Amino acid sequence: MQRYESYKSSSIQWVKEVPSHWNVERAKWLFKRMERPVRPEDDVVTAFRDGQVTLRTNRRTEGFTNAVQEHGYQGIRKGDLVIHAMDAFAGAIGVSDSDGKSTPVYAACVPRGEYPVNSYYYAYLLRYMAHSGYIESLSKGIRERSTDFRFSEFRELSLPVPNKDEQDRIVVFLDKKVTEIDAAIAKKERLIELLQEQKSIRINQAVLRGMNPDAPVRDSGITWVGEIPMHWKVIPNRYVFREQNARSVRGEETHLSMSQRYGLVPAKELNVQTLQSESYDGAKLCQEGDLVQNRLKAHLAVFAVAPCNGLVSPDYSVFRLQNPENQPVYFERLFKAPNYLGEFNRRVRGIVVGFLRLYSEDFNAIPALVPPIEEQAEIVRFIETTNEDFDDIRAKIDVEIDMLRELKATIVASAVTGKIKA
Repeated sequence: MQRYESYKSSSIQWVKEVPSHWNVERAKWLFKRMERPVRPEDDVVTAFRDGQVTLRTNRRTEGFTNAVQEHGYQGIRKGDLVIHAMDAFAGAIGVSDSDGKSTPVYAACVPRGEYPVNSYYYAYLLRYMAHSGYIESLSKGIRERSTDFRFSEFRELSLPVPNKDEQDRIVVFLDKKVTEIDAAIAKKERLIELLQEQKSIRINQAVLRGMNPDAPVRDSGITWVGEIPMHWKVIPNRYVFREQNARSVRGEETHLSMSQRYGLVPAKELNVQTLQSESYDGAKLCQEGDLVQNRLKAHLAVFAVAPCNGLVSPDYSVFRLQNPENQPVYFERLFKAPNYLGEFNRRVRGIVVGFLRLYSEDFNAIPALVPPIEEQAEIVRFIETTNEDFDDIRAKIDVEIDMLRELKATIVASAVTGKIKA
């Protein structure tokens, strides 16, 4: 990219130099904070960490809850530069695309008028400051990852001031480049999704129908499974597994933590507490190869084979294969096939949504598909190889995505600080 003809010292702590014809002014001479009353028709506006500021109803907002009382809420107008005081460090700064209302921890800023200002340019600039860590370094917050960047801090910052035409050109340039890069990232993320789907289809086919597509088949007798290889057995889980209820005496065994993403792993690897109690006395013991289920989330595939001996929450179910020659990984993956998860969902019980459990008697009543031992081992090898192939490909795509994100950050930083000429 082309650079400007000459530069000068900026007097800005985080920018050594700016183009010679740019000005530097404190934010208070560029923007003022608006405090508007809320109108009856106003819906809630949210500032997201990706820089979008929009009505909450325009976007999926898992994890957000509406306030019981909207004390101190303020009016937001389309075109306001909105700064989320407690989340600005993570990039929750942008220009609102809608009229609405917001919590008082947002600052709604509009140009003062002394200098011609493009709010979108300053949204890019402030988000660059956030991603570079500068905003967090200014924070006066006392809680980890909950830092404050209030208007009183913003107004005292020295900021570069290109002329209005340049601000407009920078915004047009960045909108185009960011859109192109985001589209490239989205394609690669979609490729990962397609590869994941393909992997799941191949593994599900293996655990439900075996490795030989030409093997004679028969009706399994299970409506939600259909045909299976002729020589496979169908056995209720109560005859395949035996539930374990041994408890820890001192709680000194390896603490295992369950997550949907990582399965069952030593808690120290996730840096989380596996139990809510400070004491692990009375926790359930499990052995390597046991199938451990989070009863509240088993229907969401939150279960896994224990990688080692250890202890788990007393509310988990622990099942051990009665025949030690059976392959635990085969059964874990069998139960994660859509056919079995559908059956788990049909069998969960409870009176409150979100607290539906898969009880042991219901799990035990579900019929398992049991191939011969050597065929189970073959399927497990296929699962492992398929996972390794996918992980190798994904790692390469992840590197490409990281490079694209780094490129986007570099382009934004260079454009808003004048290192390149838009």
